[in-house]
Amino acid sequence: MRTARNVTFCLLAVCLLALVGCGKKADESRPIGEVKAEAETMDADKLRSMALTYKEAIVSKKGEVEKVAGKIKDIPVAKMLGDEAKELKSEIDTLNKSVSALTERFQVYYDKLKEKGGDTSGLDI
Repeated sequence: MRTARNVTFCLLAVCLLALVGCGKKADESRPIGEVKAEAETMDADKLRSMALTYKEAIVSKKGEVEKVAGKIKDIPVAKMLGDEAKELKSEIDTLNKSVSALTERFQVYYDKLKEKGGDTSGLDI
């Protein structure tokens, strides 16, 4: 009886972690000064973890850019100045700004990790 309750509790905890997440997320709106200050206090493992989080977000956004660019290519030349094309181009601009902001923050963690002699393998963008 007690073991079943413990198993249920453990499963509930795992499910909650999966829903909520267990690490920091890449935040493109976070002030760069705040990111630099935080990076100063982190050890190499945490720096690598944050750099990896940002790298994954960047790769994801770049994938979104490619999808939208593919949609633009499918628009006939005669409709390239139309509303649909303008909306897609605007979406690409927004995504590119996001990639740029994420990359700037990634670079802070990456540079600090490199400075501390941490493992930078697999962090190339």
